[in-house]
Amino acid sequence: MKTKSIVVVLSVVCAFLTWKLVARSSMQEQSPQHESLAISSRPLSASDADLQLLRQDLRTKKQKLIAQNLPMTESEAVKFWAVYNRYTEDLRQINDEKFRLVKQYADMWGTMSNDEALIYIRHWLEVDAQLHDLRSKYVMEVSQALPGKKTATFFQLDRRISMLIDIQLASQLPLAISQDMH
Repeated sequence: MKTKSIVVVLSVVCAFLTWKLVARSSMQEQSPQHESLAISSRPLSASDADLQLLRQDLRTKKQKLIAQNLPMTESEAVKFWAVYNRYTEDLRQINDEKFRLVKQYADMWGTMSNDEALIYIRHWLEVDAQLHDLRSKYVMEVSQALPGKKTATFFQLDRRISMLIDIQLASQLPLAISQDMH
């Protein structure tokens, strides 16, 4: 398996993503604004547009990594990629929420109250549960397109890629308690 190539590609993409989030957070520190935890439906700004392009590039790279690491017959591939496209669209909706939460946290972390922190973590856990439910839902669909071992390989790749992204993001976000400890 080409795990090393997965790590290298995702590290580069995630480094840019986290750089954007940290830069945005630093700007907020200079002129803090307290926002409510309600997720806004504001129009895309330039940095949001950059983030959307980056996420599209990441989805493309993820698909290529899966294709490189999941050998399939032509018949399996036709069935699998149709399911994968539906899965990716459902996953994109969950990741939209995840990225809104990350951006919200970057904007608020310096001024977040205890109650807001609890609400935030509950929202984050809800997103984690949605992702778990989505994967559970798609196991049956993927297994109708691929044999069991290939289905397991797909979900292993999907989880590894997701975990690498999550680790990279988490390593760049400050802990909520940092301001209270001083």
